[in-house]
Amino acid sequence: MCEIYYPDRELYLDESKALWRGRFLFSQYIKNKKHKYGIKLFSLSTSSGIVQKLAVYTGLLDDYGGQKHTQKIVLRLLNEKLNVGHHVFMDSYYNSFDLAKLLLDKKTHCTGTLKANRKNNPKDVQTTKLRKGDTVERYCQGVMMGKWKDKREMYYISTEYKNEMVEILNKRNEIKQKPLPIINYNKFMSGADRQDQMLSYYLSERKALRWYKKLFFYVIEVILINSHALYHKYSGSKLSLYDYRLSVIKSLLPSIDEQRPTPKNRKHALEKRELAPGKTKIQRKRCKSCSSQGKRTDTTYECRDCPDKPGYCLNCCEIYHK
Repeated sequence: MCEIYYPDRELYLDESKALWRGRFLFSQYIKNKKHKYGIKLFSLSTSSGIVQKLAVYTGLLDDYGGQKHTQKIVLRLLNEKLNVGHHVFMDSYYNSFDLAKLLLDKKTHCTGTLKANRKNNPKDVQTTKLRKGDTVERYCQGVMMGKWKDKREMYYISTEYKNEMVEILNKRNEIKQKPLPIINYNKFMSGADRQDQMLSYYLSERKALRWYKKLFFYVIEVILINSHALYHKYSGSKLSLYDYRLSVIKSLLPSIDEQRPTPKNRKHALEKRELAPGKTKIQRKRCKSCSSQGKRTDTTYECRDCPDKPGYCLNCCEIYHK
């Protein structure tokens, strides 16, 4: 994706997953997702929901595992985007003072929520008691770490925004004040919810599929949603995702040539199917005649005079072609 589309300045980093509830070495449980079990992926996306990069998390089996694994994930996903002035939004799973300072040294800003017990959090910010609507913040080496109390205490971090209170309208059209870092975090992370919603419309995973096939189809779905978003952005068309999927499917299918009818006087002869390379048994076909009668019969014979070489039982071929 990076080779064909360069994103806007604001990016966000989030977790997603391909559904999988079976026994699996690196299957993960994601608490805040609707479908909680699956193959965990980390994604770097634009604020409009276009996925720029994906990485599969396999625990201790890859380079992400071990100490500072969240920092390794962020740096790997942002590898081509460092030192050019991007701003990445992340939740508390990733954010820390050490990571924010490291990104700032690489000319990359970050903003997001912060865990209360994260290492190197200011002690006085943690211990300060706040009334509803109050905030407290501390600055260190260009990094702002703050706490705001609404219904509960919320910790946040930013290397670009100051801890300014901004008036906004809530859902009940009431004027309310929020810290600027929280407002922009909610604004640019909204693409994550929209992306999950788009992926949930047409789930291609099936219970019988192997995990690697589910992962493959998940990536295809992401590519399809990416192309739909780019089509909207540059064509000006408002084609729905459903109609867009149909148009892509039709363009990928081969054209159907009109089949010439088989002359009635042609003699149809059955031939036994050949053994495929590397196989020990001849692959069977379903009998076309039996299927038309609602029965299932598998056979190793096929009619090579018919255009699509259907399978027939020994007794069915002559009867079917009379």
